Amino acid sequence: MSAIDDAEVPDEEKTPVTVITGFLGAGKTTLLNYILKEQTDWRIAVIENEFGEVNIDEGLVTENLATKEDIVSMDNGCVCCTVRGDLVRTLNSLIVRRKDFHAIMLETTGLADPAPIIQTFNSDATLQDNFRIDCIVTLVDAKNVTQHLREVKSDDAVNEAVQQVAFADRILLNKLDLVSDAELAEVKEEIHSINSSAKLIETKRSVVDLGLILDQSAFSLDKTLEIDPDLFLEEEEEEEPCEDENCGEAHDHAHGHGHGHGHAEDGAASEPPKKKKKKKKHDLSQVSSVGMRFDTDFDVAKFNMFMSTLLQAKAADIYRSKGVLAFAGQGDTRFVFQGVHENINFGPSSVPFKPDEKRQSTLVFIGRGLNRDELQAGLNECLVKES
Repeated sequence: MSAIDDAEVPDEEKTPVTVITGFLGAGKTTLLNYILKEQTDWRIAVIENEFGEVNIDEGLVTENLATKEDIVSMDNGCVCCTVRGDLVRTLNSLIVRRKDFHAIMLETTGLADPAPIIQTFNSDATLQDNFRIDCIVTLVDAKNVTQHLREVKSDDAVNEAVQQVAFADRILLNKLDLVSDAELAEVKEEIHSINSSAKLIETKRSVVDLGLILDQSAFSLDKTLEIDPDLFLEEEEEEEPCEDENCGEAHDHAHGHGHGHGHAEDGAASEPPKKKKKKKKHDLSQVSSVGMRFDTDFDVAKFNMFMSTLLQAKAADIYRSKGVLAFAGQGDTRFVFQGVHENINFGPSSVPFKPDEKRQSTLVFIGRGLNRDELQAGLNECLVKES
């Protein structure tokens, strides 16, 4: 990883790009129409894409734009796949006019993985000098999302709906008028099990306060400092009485039926111990959030080697990563990183550790098949050993 040099063009001078994703029918086009029709405070350029040969959405969106030149529609396929070159050319064509816009909105098809879009911005110097990814907004259809999230793909294929939730900085939970309170609670739990760091915003008919999704700087390194502390809370566990009438509290050897308490040695009657019941997890996709805290400084060389090795082996499965780090030998400098797959932005924060502040590192990984114990053990090896 290497620090990104934005000295020539400060982030605040770049045009922010909001990436809108979500499964087909979640309400992306409705959101764009609402934004472009209901408000006048923001001037927004739209890059719109629809999978397939026939563009369905251009007519819906164009009628709400001040001039038809403000919309660029690409019909050759998914933005993040075959038309990546078109995206670069499209953004390059907007450079001379970019200061006319407060923001650019890039709508992806319902099957789009936003990772190659991020890679496009990170790998093109001209785009880096003029634009910045501001936020990934994922729309979720509260009525139908659960079936999409639980869909089992063949041959270990990626579940696109799960990916889109995992990548998000903001999740618009849409179509609330179509679900009951109980259904809504279940959907929220399902989403939280995949991505517990994204802000969840409830909407009906894609109507949202633009201040919650535009100009969020969710991809800025300093913004990484605002990692949700709830990520590091232990899972809540409910307890229920053990139904094994032979069980007591005195032993810790395991029965063949699976729990780990034993018979009471003295044969005395005792209150049945309680069996812990785990919170529901998103087992089908195996996508989860893993958050960790460390109170000891990291060794720079060991940490860089660990991250390089990890991403080389599991980049495809690590959808998002971010962290706030304390390194030994770096004074009061606080380091931060933001990552999408193997694309990592890394550098010093403008907010140093205060003299009386506890030096603590926090890291968050969101991905598929993550092993918390392995990550914890690997990162522990990167900590500076006490002499």
